[in-house]
Amino acid sequence: MTEQNVHDIVGVGLGPFNLGLAAMLDGVEEDVDAAFLERDSEFHWHEGMLLNGTTLEVPFLADLVTLADPTNPNSYLNYLREMGRIYEFYFYETFQVPRREYNDYLQWVAENLDTSRFSREVTGVRWDDDCEHYVVAARNPETGERFEYRGENLALGIGSRPQIPEQLQGHPEEDVFHTARYRYNRERVLTADSVTVVGSGQSAAEVFQDLLQRQKANDYRLDWLTRSDGFFPMEYSKLGLQHFTPEYEQYVYDLPQEVKDDLIPNQDLLYKGVDPDTSAEIYDLLYRRSIGDHDPDVGLFAMTDVQDIESVGDAYALDCHQWQTEESFAHESEVVILGTGYERPIPGFLEPLEDAINWDDKGRFEVTEDHRLDIAVEGDVFLQNAELHTHGVGVPDLGLGCYRNTKFVNRLVGREAYPEDTDTVYQDFSLDQFVEHAPGAFRERGSEPLPQND
Repeated sequence: MTEQNVHDIVGVGLGPFNLGLAAMLDGVEEDVDAAFLERDSEFHWHEGMLLNGTTLEVPFLADLVTLADPTNPNSYLNYLREMGRIYEFYFYETFQVPRREYNDYLQWVAENLDTSRFSREVTGVRWDDDCEHYVVAARNPETGERFEYRGENLALGIGSRPQIPEQLQGHPEEDVFHTARYRYNRERVLTADSVTVVGSGQSAAEVFQDLLQRQKANDYRLDWLTRSDGFFPMEYSKLGLQHFTPEYEQYVYDLPQEVKDDLIPNQDLLYKGVDPDTSAEIYDLLYRRSIGDHDPDVGLFAMTDVQDIESVGDAYALDCHQWQTEESFAHESEVVILGTGYERPIPGFLEPLEDAINWDDKGRFEVTEDHRLDIAVEGDVFLQNAELHTHGVGVPDLGLGCYRNTKFVNRLVGREAYPEDTDTVYQDFSLDQFVEHAPGAFRERGSEPLPQND
């Protein structure tokens, strides 16, 4: 089925960032013709990790619209009002909301927007030189029905996908699997004699915590391995969080690419560590379990790289290497749960545009300052969470979604429909920012000294 009209924008993928763009477009005066295509038949956000007791790692104000427009009807607070839960939330008295409720909020927004198109898996995108717009081919994954959409601009929001190192692949998915599938496989896990969690990020910690809570009733050995230096907390101090701001994003973008490539991989604890509350709850539970000199039958081992997994009877042997002492050992477990992160591969449907896209020397997107793909056609391609290498650690953060979408909306409508915040934190990252905010305290080297107070 081919749509005859040409949309102002076609969104590919409907995760929180593109859903936020759709919600913000819904709140402008201009009639922006949009269609957002999603492969799944309904909205889900990290469904395999929607565990009871887990919370969002950012305040509820980092919803789809509030940081750009608190009056937008697609806000989290308005969702609570519509659900009849505003007073319950008032007495809940916390900024970090249940992850399951955040997912329900996103579903509520997706259902309220008439621009959502589900069961639309994009298979190809090309630029039509004659008509000067993008042609997006899609199919229904369940029925095979074909669709074609046309748009003057695109928004790529396909998100990330679970990453399992090649050497750890090839085993039955009910026994060796990524944390993203934990909730689907949990019943099988609880029947095992031994379970090992690999990784030290928040997902691995939440899986370990859930299994630790259930261990006594199900009687399994539980181990937690990570190649990191330790089970360290995510940076969550108020001054540390200023790295997730427009100012820091601008600072990173202005750095030479080789400096960024050295900087970003060494900032893991800004977004990949364990939430301090989760860490504390795990420790407290271990402490209570060990009262009276009882052994909780739990092991935590850091600085350990899992290099291979082999099937051994009804279990699996993990080939481990403690990289600091350079000792190798084998660890056996019936179930292995891999918190090995996520990857953002270049989607195959962009192949028809490959020659028009500008790539860097490492085969990554060249990206403009305002998060657009550097491409040799007239139509814009707005990037959602595909520009970590150019804009830094704030790119995947939900709190900066509104800021990025503000730039996209304003460009689409040709005016400042939403304010583009530029002075949001107390810290300055670049010398230009410092000079702008403290001109009286600055002088060039070699100039006359500043006057001293009497």
